[in-house]
Amino acid sequence: MSTIITAKKLNTELVNLEQKVQTMRSLLICLIGQDKEGEYRPEFVRKILGAIGEKAEYSFKDEKTFLSQLKKYA
Repeated sequence: MSTIITAKKLNTELVNLEQKVQTMRSLLICLIGQDKEGEYRPEFVRKILGAIGEKAEYSFKDEKTFLSQLKKYA
């Protein structure tokens, strides 16, 4: 019987430890993720995160095609 109680207690402690690690990880990411100039504007972040799901308009096979596209739209 004491083995079952010990296993349950160990499982509870493991869950608590996982939650603490997740909290510490979030805090660390928050602190490290700050830019030297400050925080990014929320509208910029939303725009970039939205663009992640979009299909790319151009693909570049080499530096010549990349530079030609840059010159075309610069």
